[in-house]
Amino acid sequence: MFNPQRTQKIAFFFLFLATLLIVIPVGLIVVIIIQKGLPAINWQFISDIPRQGMRSGGIFPAILGTIYLVLGAIIFALPIGLLAAIYLSEYAKDNFWTRIIKLSIVNLAGVPSVIYGLFGLALFVVFLKFGASILSGSLTLGIMILPIIITASREALESVPYSFREVSLSLGASKWQTIRHIVLPNAIPGILTGTILGLGRAAGETAPILFTVAAFYLPRLPKSIFDQAMALPYHLYVISTQVPNVDEKIRYGTALVLLTLVLFMNLIAIIIRYRFRKKKKW
Repeated sequence: MFNPQRTQKIAFFFLFLATLLIVIPVGLIVVIIIQKGLPAINWQFISDIPRQGMRSGGIFPAILGTIYLVLGAIIFALPIGLLAAIYLSEYAKDNFWTRIIKLSIVNLAGVPSVIYGLFGLALFVVFLKFGASILSGSLTLGIMILPIIITASREALESVPYSFREVSLSLGASKWQTIRHIVLPNAIPGILTGTILGLGRAAGETAPILFTVAAFYLPRLPKSIFDQAMALPYHLYVISTQVPNVDEKIRYGTALVLLTLVLFMNLIAIIIRYRFRKKKKW
């Protein structure tokens, strides 16, 4: 005989089991990185340049390069992605071509990062002659995270109740005034969610920066957006595969710094999102 309570318990068990299968491996990875990388963390490791063929010294140029690249990618991608999402959500008509564009944007979010790297190499480095530089790397990463920001922003805008728009328009506000003062403030938490996802992907990718900006080793810090830069993901790849006899704690320490940097940037965005979410009226 069908027993709803038993069925519910079975469903909850499998949901809990699926959650554990995700959380436990991630937790183990974080614990291992912290356990093996923490002994390498000190002020010299954070603030110094690599020395002795990257077998000692610090990783400050890679940290600074990663921050430059992520900030450049967000500065490029967020305004364009938000404007594109507003157009698709509020202005574009629902027809065949619009649906094709929306489907294409969703598909672009799943394109391997190495493809974006080759695209950035062909367009920014070779065709536009920016060379291997922070500008080329930032634009490439920006294009890579653009579909994520557009998709998340469009869904956030569409989640705002249509009655909000109707009330605003009935009071005499224009279409843009309604979007600016009613829709966008209520959609900001969802928009920031897409930005957080974009931050994480931009900070952790190696293939796009390998083709467009990353240097094996630089003895000085970049002075302009047209200079090459070191970056944590590529530096971690180099000391793990290309440089022999690197102390294990240096590799795990670099991974720990990268993980901490991504978590810190995400934390800032989450705090901002939380403050905006508290202001929501629905």
